[in-house]
Amino acid sequence: MTVKRILIAQPAPNGASPYAELAQKHKLQIDFQPFVYVEGVSVKDFRAQRIDILSHTAIVFVSRTGIDNFFRLCEELRITVPETMKYFCLTEAIALYLQKYIIYRKRKIFFGKGTIESIIASIGTKHKGENFLLGLANICKPEFIKAFEKAKIKHTKAVLYCTLDSDLTKVDLSQYNMLVLYTGADVKSLINNFPAFKQEDMLLASFGPATLKALKAAKLKAVIQAPTPEAPSMAKALELFLATAKK
Repeated sequence: MTVKRILIAQPAPNGASPYAELAQKHKLQIDFQPFVYVEGVSVKDFRAQRIDILSHTAIVFVSRTGIDNFFRLCEELRITVPETMKYFCLTEAIALYLQKYIIYRKRKIFFGKGTIESIIASIGTKHKGENFLLGLANICKPEFIKAFEKAKIKHTKAVLYCTLDSDLTKVDLSQYNMLVLYTGADVKSLINNFPAFKQEDMLLASFGPATLKALKAAKLKAVIQAPTPEAPSMAKALELFLATAKK
């Protein structure tokens, strides 16, 4: 099947992008349309969770969005986070983002290597006695909570922001040969916005195992998967697919 138009379920990139080079090289039209958007929970909704932030001695962040919304809520609730609070982040990049809100002190800030297991390892036995607040989205991996339960670490799940479906009523999927989906939430939005959607000749590209799992659950098939050793990025995966298709 000849691919001429691709829809990517992401915001349009700012500045130079490998997708621009891809479009020029293969004479494609590549459009960008976020299938989901993030909205911070309101003070009212946070209070409904009945969480006492100050009763916790450590916080876990898995994204920069979580950090932004945590400190926004604290400001709106007029809560001053004590200097003794410890922060555990999924990656070093997320940990460094904390500098936007607090003085970065290594003795209070810890980070993993991008996995749930690495977060648990960074807690270890030294910090196991802390009372952890898990700053998450409404959609989160159940394995994350289970890992804390298995390690018998005292914790509270706090929903700080929500991933919601974008309104895609103005999107005409029939104009595209391929859809590129990045998250399980993208798949959910696709199904919710287009309940009568049938894959038929539509090519689907999937980034990450969670997205692939969501596609399989929806009985949809991905012809392109990333990341892989050969294609660490979606742009590279598309390049390899298009190069093969021309042969």
